[in-house]
Amino acid sequence: MPRSKRDKDVSLTRVKKKTRGAKEGLVHQLREAVDEYPHVFVYEFENMRSSKFVQVRQKFKSNSRFYFGKNNVMAIALGKDKTTECATGISKISQLLKGQCGLMFTSADKDEVIQYFRELKDADFARAGVIAPQTIDLSAGPLEQFAFSVEPQLRKLGMPTSLVKGVIHLTQDFRVCTEGEAIKPEEAKILKFLEEKLSVFQVNLKAYWSKQTGLKDLA
Repeated sequence: MPRSKRDKDVSLTRVKKKTRGAKEGLVHQLREAVDEYPHVFVYEFENMRSSKFVQVRQKFKSNSRFYFGKNNVMAIALGKDKTTECATGISKISQLLKGQCGLMFTSADKDEVIQYFRELKDADFARAGVIAPQTIDLSAGPLEQFAFSVEPQLRKLGMPTSLVKGVIHLTQDFRVCTEGEAIKPEEAKILKFLEEKLSVFQVNLKAYWSKQTGLKDLA
C-alpha cells in the first residue's frame, strides 16, 4: 500500500528545541485538516482586532478551523513544492503565506464564505501608527460634547483648551490628524475622545484551494 503524502517526514532542524514539539504538533494538525476539510482559504487581516476575530471563529465554529501566524511552519506542513506537498497542488498556497495571514479549513459552502468576508467590515478606533484615511480639523470654540472634567486630559494631549463657565473651549483651530500620515499616540487618544472611528477591521481572502479545482486567486 503506497505511503500517504501526509506521512512524509519533514525537517524542522531550524526550530528551537523548546518549541519543536509544539511546531511538530501544528504540522500534524494542519495535515489532518487538509484530509478532513474540502476547502482551504488563505486570508489576511486589515486592522487586526482579536475580539472581532473571535466573532468570526464563532460564526464558523461548527464547520471550520482557523490557523494564524507561523507562516514557515504552515508552509512546511502543506509542502513548499511538489515533492513535499501533502496534497496535489497545495504547495502553491505556501507561496502566499507572507505577512499577517492565515489559513481557514472549512466544509462550509465556498460561495457563502466568500460573500461573508466581502461584507465583513467593522469600524473601530485607529491605533497609533495607522495611516489616517482623512484629515480631521476642529474649529476654535466650545466643545460641548465633553464634560468639563476631561479638560486637563485634552490639554495634556496637546489640544489648546480652556474652561469658560464650565464649558471646554478650543482657544484656536486644531488639527487632530492629517490624511496620509501615521496617527500619533496622542492623536489616537483624541480621536477616541471624539468617537471618530477611522479604522476598519476586515478579513481579505487571497486565494482558495480544493482537491477538485486546485488553487484559485481571490485577490
